[in-house]
Amino acid sequence: MNKKILSLKKLTHELFKNGKKEMAGRSRGVRLRETLEKILREGDERCLVLDFSGIGSIDFSWADEVVAKMVSRLWSEEYGEKFLVLKGLNPSQKENIGVALERKKLAILTTGTTGWRIIGSLNNYLVQTLNQVMNKRRLTLRELSEKEKIGMNTSGTRLLNLYKKRLVLRIEGATHAHGDATHRGRQYVYQSLLV
Repeated sequence: MNKKILSLKKLTHELFKNGKKEMAGRSRGVRLRETLEKILREGDERCLVLDFSGIGSIDFSWADEVVAKMVSRLWSEEYGEKFLVLKGLNPSQKENIGVALERKKLAILTTGTTGWRIIGSLNNYLVQTLNQVMNKRRLTLRELSEKEKIGMNTSGTRLLNLYKKRLVLRIEGATHAHGDATHRGRQYVYQSLLV
């Protein structure tokens, strides 16, 4: 999948020119979010990775205005089939963004030196399914059914939910043979956003 890694430090320096490192306040957030949305909508890349390295503290209203609003719009498909990942968050940034997302029952994938995490609000069974996708990198609903010993419908629903929440990528696969039977029709492969 094609990704664009965007340094928030560099972007905010260009946007605000005053060199302030902290991300505070809704008005500052609006300006940044509108710029990010333009990049997300108009870019050829399907996934935008926002790199928080070198950025100072962020407050709740900024986190809500920028991250929570963008995740909400991703989930409602306002940007089309685009994805967002946060990178390089420090503990305090993670906390404020987490609170903003939890209040709206949203979640986003983050990546850093210790690997990936979900911040925000996500049902345990979806976290478990996401773990399967992330560990295997790619997963079909049949593989999930067999691994978790759950029905195909349940597997399909879980994977589709993760895709609709823009936490995994969905790729259309070809018809495949399984055992003696050939299954016709579309088969989706669900893939980690970090591959």
